[in-house]
Amino acid sequence: MLNIKRTFWGAFALLTILWFLAEPSVFQADNFRAVRSAVMQYSGVIAIGAMCLAMVLALRPHWPERWFGGLDKMYRLHKWFGIAVLAVAVVHWLWAKGPKWAAGWGWFTPGRHGVRSPPGNAVEATFRSLRHTAESSGEWAFYALVVLLVLALIRYFPYRLFHKTHWLIVPAYLVLVFHSVVLMDFSYWTAPIGWVMAVLLVAGAWASLVALFGRIGADRQVPGEIASLQYYPGVRALEIGIDVSQGWPGHKSGQFAFATSDAAEGAHPYTIASGWDDKTRQIALIAKELGDHTSRLRERLAVGQAMKIEGPYGCFTFDDDRPHQIWIGGGIGITPFIAQMKHLAALRAEAQGGQRPQTIHLFHCTPDADETAFAKLTADAKAANVVLHLMLDSRDGLLTGEQIRSTVRQWQEASIWFCGPAGFGHALQSDFAAHGFPVAQHFHRELFNLR
Repeated sequence: MLNIKRTFWGAFALLTILWFLAEPSVFQADNFRAVRSAVMQYSGVIAIGAMCLAMVLALRPHWPERWFGGLDKMYRLHKWFGIAVLAVAVVHWLWAKGPKWAAGWGWFTPGRHGVRSPPGNAVEATFRSLRHTAESSGEWAFYALVVLLVLALIRYFPYRLFHKTHWLIVPAYLVLVFHSVVLMDFSYWTAPIGWVMAVLLVAGAWASLVALFGRIGADRQVPGEIASLQYYPGVRALEIGIDVSQGWPGHKSGQFAFATSDAAEGAHPYTIASGWDDKTRQIALIAKELGDHTSRLRERLAVGQAMKIEGPYGCFTFDDDRPHQIWIGGGIGITPFIAQMKHLAALRAEAQGGQRPQTIHLFHCTPDADETAFAKLTADAKAANVVLHLMLDSRDGLLTGEQIRSTVRQWQEASIWFCGPAGFGHALQSDFAAHGFPVAQHFHRELFNLR
């Protein structure tokens, strides 16, 4: 999380510093018109810069995953940039419209426009001729963008509709690129702020075209076929076994993939619930009935049906050298731990050093019970030499940090791996931090909420 915060605030700090270098006299503005112009330019640079970065992150690029700690963290940064775009763009719009409204209502007397100096070259003259078009088209693109970003932030907006509407941000963004190129102060293009903005605008435009033509993640997609389906009614979860005989590069336990069974629904992310065996070339996904899409999977999927799998993604891979590990899986968050237990069991069976030096305690907290699912989980834990603690909310109450510390006496020497509800994870992380545990280094969380 630290690196996404550094990137988020660092991007705004860099753009702000470069803008001040291009506008050294901004604090000497002696009239409202000069102040308004400066605020319009600054807010425009910040808004379109953040949107460019959000567009690039939407491509699910593989190269920065390790730096950010996984695609789940990158999507969190993508969301933060989207919220920043919404907030700053509204400020930009208010400064554009507010003085005109105030003048119309008689609250404000605008000063006279100064005489604009003649354009220095043909490019500047062309930009000036396009100002009205850029202003009017940018205004309508802004209105569309606000609606689409608000819809994206509403969790109860159905995913199938989100998938169909979110791509409309792409044409709105391209219009705003035109708006920004024409209306940004022409002198900026010969300053560092202009060079950085040019790179961001080109990168964002390229990313938008990739998205527009449906090519996001295309180089990491492989064909798959459903080999098995097992439903666990007690926990309302469906386990899907998928043959990926062609192209799948293998994965580490704890990683996830995007699966597409219906093009109209689009790709959905699922943590992979199996280790990788290059001989069988099969992966397992577990989908819990949490929304409109997952609730219909049991009726829509069938053995032999084709699926498209994209991945693998994520850095929740249990890699550390701590002598103990504490795993906490809340609800469907148990999935990555199932995969790792299967992997450890396979290593032990093959006698390839699978007897890991760590002692591992797994706490599985769930409001629901399914005897078949629990039996398989217990068998997996035994085969992997993992100490399993099954906790039913109705019987055992909510798991607390104090319970974990009293159960695992060596907790200060352990790493903690959490996957489950965000509020639950935050509460446990805060609790351990309050007891001196180095959460920044050794408390690992899967932010499995990509919207």
